[in-house]
Amino acid sequence: MRTRAHSVIPGGAHTYAKGDDQYPLLAPGFLRRGEGCHVWDVDGNEFIEYGMGLRAVTLGHAHRPVVEAAHRQMLLGENYTRPAAIELDCAEEFLRLIDGADMVKFAKNGSDATSAAVKLARAYTGRDLIARCADQPFFSVEDWFIGTTPMSAGIPKAVQELTLQFRYNDIESLRLLFEQNPGRIACVILEAATAVEPKADFLRSVQMLCRSEGAVFVLDEMITGFRWHIGGAQKVYGISPDLSTFGKGMGNGFSVSALAGKKEIMELGGLHHDRERVFLLSTTHGAENHSLAAAIETMQIYRRDNVIEFMHRQGERLRTGVDRVIESLGLGDYFQLLGRPSNLVFATRDQSKQPSQPFRTLFLQEMIQRGLLTPSLVVSFSHTDADIDRTIEAIGESLQVYRRALENGVENFLVGRPVKPVFRKFN
Repeated sequence: MRTRAHSVIPGGAHTYAKGDDQYPLLAPGFLRRGEGCHVWDVDGNEFIEYGMGLRAVTLGHAHRPVVEAAHRQMLLGENYTRPAAIELDCAEEFLRLIDGADMVKFAKNGSDATSAAVKLARAYTGRDLIARCADQPFFSVEDWFIGTTPMSAGIPKAVQELTLQFRYNDIESLRLLFEQNPGRIACVILEAATAVEPKADFLRSVQMLCRSEGAVFVLDEMITGFRWHIGGAQKVYGISPDLSTFGKGMGNGFSVSALAGKKEIMELGGLHHDRERVFLLSTTHGAENHSLAAAIETMQIYRRDNVIEFMHRQGERLRTGVDRVIESLGLGDYFQLLGRPSNLVFATRDQSKQPSQPFRTLFLQEMIQRGLLTPSLVVSFSHTDADIDRTIEAIGESLQVYRRALENGVENFLVGRPVKPVFRKFN
């Protein structure tokens, strides 16, 4: 199947993060089905999963209430010629969650939403330059972002030069961009947090700097939304972005994303103004009915069942157990868990305590052999205590191999080539 896939699909997958180069040679090539936090490959092997659809599946695979809500809507039709009533229902449900947002427009993926935010900011300010956080891995498939990565082939130099970069938790680096480009920066876009928490007042300082410089403050909540707080990371950190973007966990894996923000900016994509029109998120499938039904059900489950609190609790259980294992093996300088309990990732380091792709590959390989898929350690609403405890046990066994590899060389334990970063200039 891998051979067939690479012959008809560039890269063998439709998402780079799911590609063969991101997993060990012995990883399952294709998955057949999922239930809760368990998945089965085409050979019938079962795995506890922590990638959860690149963090999009927060409740669990095939979560029955969400699937049934989508199915009920499918029976009424997926796409009409005029707006569906459910578009209004979903918009009002969403805006009840996000305090600072007046309006919302739906799309199918995160790139749609962030790129629409950039376009709106440029139209609103009449400026061209974008300032994006250099320490955060992904914002969009569009040229304004990809042009800043090592995979910039095919993107005109003139477009690449329109995006500037600043450092996370370094307000002076952003201030310098404004000083060097007075009156030219349309917006600042960043995630509130990744595996690194913001320093005191960093995010508020970004917000204040944007306001004083006349730039639009865009917060990417693709990951933090529906994981940090039901009102988004903006609620946790006490900030009020001009525009914010959501997706991933919003529909428990169904294709839906959102651009939300202040009316005076969002309305530029509407009909009730006398300024130049902005072509804002107009796609055939942008408000696909059954995806919106899934989003409504997901949001209601979040409000009713304290989903985020549960994920924090399970993530903390996982972190506590793994940290004990790390300490018992003396691996604190070589393997670490990072991030909030609801969004844990791991760092792998070699004998020199430097980040290591071969050691990442070894850890993934050993976990796969024990029945776990762990590109991250991101929990969901479906990870039970038993799943967490089994994971801690498997990590303990895998890290024993990791320790031996530190002593005797990782090449003696690794089957096949190491994984590679997605953003690289050549294969």
